[in-house]
This record gives sequence, structure tokens and C-alpha cells, in this order.
Amino acid sequence: MKKVLLVLSLCLMLCGCNNKEKDVYDIMKENEHIIIDVRTEEEYDESHIEDAINIPYDELDEDIDLDKDKIIFVYCKSGGRSEIAFKTLTDLGYTVYDLGAFSNIDLPKER
Repeated sequence: MKKVLLVLSLCLMLCGCNNKEKDVYDIMKENEHIIIDVRTEEEYDESHIEDAINIPYDELDEDIDLDKDKIIFVYCKSGGRSEIAFKTLTDLGYTVYDLGAFSNIDLPKER
């Protein structure tokens, strides 16, 4: 029940505000999280969000071992693969937010 309330409140925060990045920053500051770049290794090596790990979307399955107590953020190049990753991880019981397209994310990036 606690997880459901947390998910609902976080969804309302993300959907109810015009400044999505501000909300993402707040969630990241207040909660333990994992950022997953679901693009290919080559795309990740070109540039990625600071502290993100690379797990291509097609490698996300029931064998993945991530901390279910952490909020997971996913992103890709244009939003298609992150949408698939969002659904996959949500179906596996994780709390997930889809950040969408890499170029639209206003978070620090590494090369």
C-alpha cells in the first residue's frame, strides 16, 4: 500500500507540474534512484547522463537484479526504447519513470 501511495503521489507531482525537470531533481534528491540508459553501448559511450548505467532495453527481463526499493529512471535516444523499458520494468514490479529522449533531458551529461 505504501508503494502505491508513493507512486501515485510521484505521478501527480510529475504530471501536475509544467517543470518536469524540477520534479525529477526533487525526486532524485529525496529518494534513492538508479538512472538507466537503455540505448546501445555505442550510444552510451558517445554521451550519457551523469551516473547513469547502461542496460540496453532488450536486456531487461526477469533475470535483471535491481534494487526494488530504489526509483528507476529510464531514457533512450527518442523515447521509443525507454517506453518499452518502462513497461518491462513496471511489469517486473519496479517503480519507474520514463525520462524520454536523451536530447530533451536537462540533467548533467558525460562524454
